[in-house]
Amino acid sequence: MNNRFKPSPPKPKQSSLIIGRQPLLEAMKAGKPIERIFLLKSATGDIIPQIRQLAASLKVPINTVPMEKLNGLTQANHQGVIAVTAKVAYLDLQDVISHVVEKGETPLFLILDGITDVRNIGAIARSAVCCGAHGIIIPDRGIAALNEEALKSSAGALERISVCRVDSLLKAIDTLHLNGIKVMASEMESKTALFDLPWQEPIAVIMGSEDKGVYPALLKASDQQFYIPMQNDFESFNVSVAAGIILFEAMRHRMAVKG
Repeated sequence: MNNRFKPSPPKPKQSSLIIGRQPLLEAMKAGKPIERIFLLKSATGDIIPQIRQLAASLKVPINTVPMEKLNGLTQANHQGVIAVTAKVAYLDLQDVISHVVEKGETPLFLILDGITDVRNIGAIARSAVCCGAHGIIIPDRGIAALNEEALKSSAGALERISVCRVDSLLKAIDTLHLNGIKVMASEMESKTALFDLPWQEPIAVIMGSEDKGVYPALLKASDQQFYIPMQNDFESFNVSVAAGIILFEAMRHRMAVKG
């Protein structure tokens, strides 16, 4: 297919953009959730270090981009700075874990690695809420934005489940381990079946992208890998379907324990 005919990604609505240096700084100080900041590579000035420092403290990712990228987002005077507002509020992973434990519940989390289809993320969030998962952990890069399409695909689930955005999934795994949460990875080459895992224990499951699977370093950091049995010899389940199967199995085990 000729790349000239490849459709370009949809632009964010103007209402979802924060345009200019001072408006962005004030928005962050006011606690407005920010999805991502686009910053001109050559941007200078007194406010720029403040924006970088505040963004780092709030764990908001910054993409340094050329002028063409910014001009493609808006024709307004952006002063080299444009931010996209977040559709969901991101929470601190440790805070969410502590809250779950304080309620006397057994943690169940999903870690999404490299999933770039917003519809898959929405469907995963919907299954997560239905099956009693406590949170979804996502990286700040290499994953689809949780935009209006993702919220629509989730049927509102993304607004009901805790979403933790981290700058490193490996660091997130360290945090999970420090809290006594085992990390499992869905891996087709594993010898352990989904049904043979201790789902009644505190667990986080890594779901990888459909084309590349789970990143090797994350596989290495996991405590155990497992596969989903299939009746016929076919490639694999869609990632959102796989997540639904896994979450249902976890729910089934946990409901059996409760009696």
